[in-house]
Amino acid sequence: MNLPRSTAEKILSIALRLILGGVFVFAGALKIYEPGKFALDIANYRLLPHELINLFAITLPWVEVLGGFFLLFGLWLRASALIVLAMTIMFFLAISSALTRGLDIECGCFGTVGGRRIGLMSLLFDTGLLCMAGWLTWSARKCDHPAPPAVPASLSKEALG
Repeated sequence: MNLPRSTAEKILSIALRLILGGVFVFAGALKIYEPGKFALDIANYRLLPHELINLFAITLPWVEVLGGFFLLFGLWLRASALIVLAMTIMFFLAISSALTRGLDIECGCFGTVGGRRIGLMSLLFDTGLLCMAGWLTWSARKCDHPAPPAVPASLSKEALG
């Protein structure tokens, strides 16, 4: 069902797209710049088999940048919001797992900028990103597909047959 969007919803959607898209472009670009450092950060979480670490370190940042770019410019909004939502869930689960296991490691969220360690603040930050991505995904479903044009009564199924 296509619901009309209020001006406030449109403004909120634009603001969230700019914030979330900017965060993902920035974070991904920093990881692209230093893939070796990012590979070490991934390995420290101890979640992936050794064989997949480099693959993730090379591909994940590009997915982040593209997802963020598409959000920034409102391209394929629902798909890009879903991708960012999925990545945010993955990051949240990885940090939660590391905290549960008592690992004292760097987050790897923004490459080498700040060298932020995982902790409650990391989870709160990811929760904020998760909420933004979830709202954008939900919001985008309302405007992705325009309503089909009305079918004249003379061409409806009932009239034809």
